[in-house]
Formats: sequence, C-alpha cells, structure tokens
Amino acid sequence: MNTVLYVVVPCYNEEEVLGETSARLKEKLRSLMSVGKISEESKIMFVNDGSKDKTWQLISKYHEEDKIFSGVNLSRNRGHQTALLAGLNTAAKYADAIVSMDADLQDDINAVDEMLDKFEGGAEIVYGVRKSRKKDSFFKRFTAEAFYKIIDKMGGEVVFNHADYRLMSKRAVEALSEYKEANLFLRGLVPMIGFKSDIVFYERAKRFAGESKYPLKKMLALAYEGITSLTVTPIKMVRRTGVAFTILGILGLAATITLFCLGIAAQGWITIAAVVTMAGVLEFSLGIIGDYVGKTYMEAKHRPRYFIAEVLNDAETRDE
Repeated sequence: MNTVLYVVVPCYNEEEVLGETSARLKEKLRSLMSVGKISEESKIMFVNDGSKDKTWQLISKYHEEDKIFSGVNLSRNRGHQTALLAGLNTAAKYADAIVSMDADLQDDINAVDEMLDKFEGGAEIVYGVRKSRKKDSFFKRFTAEAFYKIIDKMGGEVVFNHADYRLMSKRAVEALSEYKEANLFLRGLVPMIGFKSDIVFYERAKRFAGESKYPLKKMLALAYEGITSLTVTPIKMVRRTGVAFTILGILGLAATITLFCLGIAAQGWITIAAVVTMAGVLEFSLGIIGDYVGKTYMEAKHRPRYFIAEVLNDAETRDE
C-alpha cells in the first residue's frame, strides 16, 4: 500500500505533552510502515498555533532529529479550528490521506488502523466516534449530548459524539478548503462535503498531562459558534418569540382596558413584571441578531484566516 498518511496535530502551549505525544505517534506510524499499510513518506505534522511556551522549539527539534516529524508555525494564535484547517490544507499538498487529532492523545491512536481500512474500502471521510461518555462527569456528559441534539433540532448536520478526530482524503480536504467562511466549525462543515463516509468507534482516554484547552467557558463558546455558524434557526426563534410576546402584549392591554372600563384597578406590579420580562427578552433577542450581524460583517471583509510563518517539511508536494 502506497498511501501517504499525514497526522495533523494542532498545538497550543503543549510542551508538557509533546514529548509523549511525539513518541507514541512515531511508534504508531513506524508500525504501520513496517506492515506496508502506509508509505515511508508518511509524516506527523504538528501545527503551532502561536504558543507562548516552547512548543515550536520542540517541534523544530523533533524535525531535526527525525524527518518523520514536520511542522507548521502560524504567525500568531488563531484558535484550534483555524490551526487545524491550516494543517489540513498544508498536509493535503503532500498526502493522500490526513488524520487529525488533538495533542493530548485522548483519542485512541490505534483507531487509525481501522480508519485506513475504511479509506482503502472507498471512504473519503472516516469519523472517529466515541463509544460512550461513561468516563465524563454527569455535567459534561449531559451538556455534550444536549449540544449535539440541539444542533440536530436546529437543522445543523453533525456526527453524534464526534469531535475533530477523523481521516479525510486529499480530495475531501481540497473540497473543505472551498468553504471560505471565517467563522469555522469544522465538525459541522465536513459532513456538508458529501463524499462517501464511514465511522470508527473508539474509547476516549484521560489526558495524560497538561491542562485541557477547552474549559467550560470555551466549550460553551464553541457550541454557540457551531449553532450560529450552521443555522439561522435562532433568528427564526427570535421572530417567533417576538410574535408570541406581541400577542401576549395585545391580550394584556385588552385585559387592562377591560378592567379599567369595569372600574377595577389593575395591579401595577403585574404590569411592571410583564414590561421587565419583555424588555429582557427583547435585549436577549437583539443580542442574537447582533451576533449574526457581526458574523456577516466579518465574512464581508474577506480577511485571510491565517498566515503561515514557517513550514518544516522536506517532502515534495503531490499536487496533480
């Protein structure tokens, strides 16, 4: 098998885990090469997303010691999704298939074997999907599953319990690059490509070192980004809510006038509560609309999503 495989790993302040990660990935790729499953030209591509620690120095060191390692250094921090896209686009110049995974290796690297089997069988996108979330806390499990269900209900297309651990063919990555939006949510964009896909199930391990780059605040931000990037349903909900409160307001006004005509004084606190509630809903609705307007504004600028400061790779491109 002559498949050139690149494993793309976005990195932000990962010096604590990079030594173990590089060793495990190197062992995995060497074993796949030894049985002829992938080409000797296959590589591990670390993408440095503007790290403030020694991440890039370590990537450069690994590349000097063994050419199985390559590196992409972004000019500044652009966020996980953009760094991942930069790595995918760069790797597609050299590889036939690209696997993306996080630096903490919580995703089982042994699932790559089955991904390659699916790829050889004709699948151009193979999603790594968690078998279960038993190891997660109740809160994390509940919020994660709720997120996928909300996305689905709002018309977005995502693979349940899949993050960014996947294999993509060169053609699939090139198709992904045709999506030009600045507001990236890759796990929602990839299913839109529509090429033949498959699924590999795996058990997710605990992070062996360092801190998670996705605490609750960032997870919530990613969820909101995903919803507002994939669907306009929240705006439709704002409209429906506006109609509902308008009807309630008319009914309330009619009730107040009726009571006044009957000589019954309406309780003031009820009116105040209704006004405050409607004002809160209005402000929340304007916030959602404002986010969509802001996204439109950023998209209209057509700014570059990232700049690459340096690429460490001695392979020749395989552009057709």
